Amino acid sequence: MSREADTYTGQTVCDSSSRSPLRAFLHTETGSAAILVAAVVTALVWANAAPSAYTSFWHTHLSVRFGTYGISLGLREWVNSGLMTFFFFVVGLEARREFDMGELRERKRLAMPLVAGLSGMIVPIALYLAINSGHGSEQGWGAAMSTDTAFALGVLAVVGRGMPPGLRVFILLLTVVDDFLALGVIAVAYSDRITVPALVVAIAVLALVLVVRRLGVRHGSVYALLGVVAWVALLESGVDPVVIGLALGLLTYAYPASRADLEHASGLFRLFREQPTPELERYVHAGIASAISPNDRLQRIYHPWTSYVVVPLFALANAGIEISEGQLTRAFTSPVTLGILIAYVLGKPLGIVGACALATLVSRGRLRLPVGWGAATAGGTLCGIGFTVSLLIATLAFHGARLDEAKIGILATLICSFLAARLVTAAISLLPPAQRLRALLGKAETIVDLAVPVDPDRDHIRGPHRAPVTVVEYGDYECPYCGQAEPVVRELLADSGDVRYVWRHLPLTDVHIHAQLAAEASEAAARQGRFWDMHDLLLSHQEALRIEDLHAHAAAIGLDVERFERDMRAHTGATRIAENVDSADLSSVAGTPTFFINGRRHHGAYDLTSLTAAVRAARQRASVTT
Repeated sequence: MSREADTYTGQTVCDSSSRSPLRAFLHTETGSAAILVAAVVTALVWANAAPSAYTSFWHTHLSVRFGTYGISLGLREWVNSGLMTFFFFVVGLEARREFDMGELRERKRLAMPLVAGLSGMIVPIALYLAINSGHGSEQGWGAAMSTDTAFALGVLAVVGRGMPPGLRVFILLLTVVDDFLALGVIAVAYSDRITVPALVVAIAVLALVLVVRRLGVRHGSVYALLGVVAWVALLESGVDPVVIGLALGLLTYAYPASRADLEHASGLFRLFREQPTPELERYVHAGIASAISPNDRLQRIYHPWTSYVVVPLFALANAGIEISEGQLTRAFTSPVTLGILIAYVLGKPLGIVGACALATLVSRGRLRLPVGWGAATAGGTLCGIGFTVSLLIATLAFHGARLDEAKIGILATLICSFLAARLVTAAISLLPPAQRLRALLGKAETIVDLAVPVDPDRDHIRGPHRAPVTVVEYGDYECPYCGQAEPVVRELLADSGDVRYVWRHLPLTDVHIHAQLAAEASEAAARQGRFWDMHDLLLSHQEALRIEDLHAHAAAIGLDVERFERDMRAHTGATRIAENVDSADLSSVAGTPTFFINGRRHHGAYDLTSLTAAVRAARQRASVTT
């Protein structure tokens, strides 16, 4: 990353990465789509250039033995049942994070993606069964229901440049529901004959995981060992062992780093700076790690590996089919190929959009889409891309020629759904501006992350008090990143006449020894009606925040210096500062600067371009909902 980019992404105390876990998840999924396409193309080229070599390679057996016990599987089975466990582990982690910290922390928001996801599976299954009825291929219904997250988000990045950010989140929620239900289908409908004793062992190990978690054990090696034991037990039971990945992911807590934990971590670091011993290094490492939730740490470790390695390997192992003119002719007259293709391209959008419309009607508007109906339709067409889970189920349901027909149908969904999404987005772009905004954004209420709303009688406000867009910054006068953000904020206000800006204090006294005093100086100036004058001076002279400097600043802006000194000695501003700090804690603010735009936390850089884009989106949302 360039020095200039770093300038507008840093935070004091908080991790220097400014992207939220959800945005990082979306970014990785979108980026991996290109590698996934390359893996599919490689598999097709390999299977057609050297079909016997492709088949024999993936049928090569690999054995792992521990004494007299051993597991011997073909390379394809190791990928499908072994490595794909990590893929479903990441799906479980993201689902749990959404429940604990994301869009689904308001449980009422679970209803719409759950209904849409369920209907988006039932309708395609019904279409597949209708087309395949009486052909002896009904058992492949599971291959016609699950959306591929990486491809869906990758195509959205190409065709959905004008789509609202909420659409990506909505698609992700749908695919989480999708994968969760699909895994249940695999466990129930596509597992071999169940061996009860081994299944009991797997369930007992999962119960042990709950006990260990309850006891507060944080060592990853303990959970890894229990996960391996449960995976082997499920393999022996006949249930597809990828189930254990989802289960362990759902059991992994997610929570924001608290300011108290970060202050403890910074104290440990200062202690290590004074005494850099190996023992203290381990203690400091453990203390810093404990400030971040296990969910975030595990996602950061495993998500790139699953997106850039595991899923492309899965594609390489399963997407290779010999393609000829005769085979394509047979495939597109085959009920298996047509059933899968129609189920995805037609059934998915019908199921998703239809269920959303029905849920909105039945609930009398209490349940609403997080985006407009146009964006939802585009999302429905994007959900018509099946690959990873669909291929996995196809390999369980079919063999030989029918498996090849299923693979051709699945690959065809990529092209057809891309074209359908392109048509929908093109149609939306032709609408008049007001109707286009309504079609994209809808009228759903957004989640408010700012726990304490802006109070014109208490907060320091710059700009029109009735502006449609409000930018709140939690800042620290000694924080260098707040100093870098200040000219950006001023330029934003100068360019936008309908934005009001609110400063709230968050002095990080564990790292900035003058921050509290500077905040009190601004409040002392506020008692003489000169808050913003002192505010600007403090941020432009961050190297001069000692008490004598503050007295000089007071004189420079024309304050009654004696009154200023009395207020400073009496700490008259301490109560208001404490209120701001408490409100920061309620909003899970741990570092500075942290911005909220119309109540939503701003994740990302705070350069002029990024903040302007966020303000523009908030303004559009406000114009639609008012």
